Amino acid sequence: MLISPDKKTVAKLIGAGKEYKAGDIVITALQASTTELYSGELTLIIGPSGSGKTTLLSLLGCVIYPSFGEVWIDGIKVSDLKEKRLAEIRLKKIGFVFQKFNLIAPLTALENVMMPLILQGAGEKESRAKAAAALEKVGMGDRMKNLSNDLSGGQQQRVAIARALVTDPEMMLCDEPTASLDIKSVGIVMNELKQLAAQGKAVAVVTHDARLTPFADRIVYVTDGAITVKHAEEELSQK
Repeated sequence: MLISPDKKTVAKLIGAGKEYKAGDIVITALQASTTELYSGELTLIIGPSGSGKTTLLSLLGCVIYPSFGEVWIDGIKVSDLKEKRLAEIRLKKIGFVFQKFNLIAPLTALENVMMPLILQGAGEKESRAKAAAALEKVGMGDRMKNLSNDLSGGQQQRVAIARALVTDPEMMLCDEPTASLDIKSVGIVMNELKQLAAQGKAVAVVTHDARLTPFADRIVYVTDGAITVKHAEEELSQK
């Protein structure tokens, strides 16, 4: 597969994998894997439960260290960094979107989206302006004052996307973001993520749902801890 010269490698694994020990038994969560995430692309990471896809996402998101191999984010080898520096990279360079939204119930949509900026030390005025712009971008500008419990599942997920987007990260990692949504909301959320990729973000979506394939530029299949990478056009042409 040829990569457009205007696309940037935002994250990559080089022979990276993860093992856990349970007594004398070594459990391989992810075999040695080499893959990349590019700006301007939406990558699906597909696999059944227990296949290793969340482990792959956790390595890309600097949530866990590899047992072997290398992890690079934006040209920085992060697999050797101290936890404090790793946390800084997570906060500044990576946006996370989760299946259960993880919104703070007593806060409004606007206040939820402001939280990452406040954690970075931004002032309230700047945080409020950037959070409002992020909500407008995902079509939630008219719901800024709503509490999360007053929003539908699809609306809550779009607020969660705005929260991930507000720090302007180069990479957005989404763990089963559509699993709790009705079919209409699935299309809305995936189109939002696809649009963000078109604007230059590297977007990765973990899912077990093959129906999301049409939204992808590339697909990483994870089976028994091993990965296979295909371009989406190649995959769709075989069906």
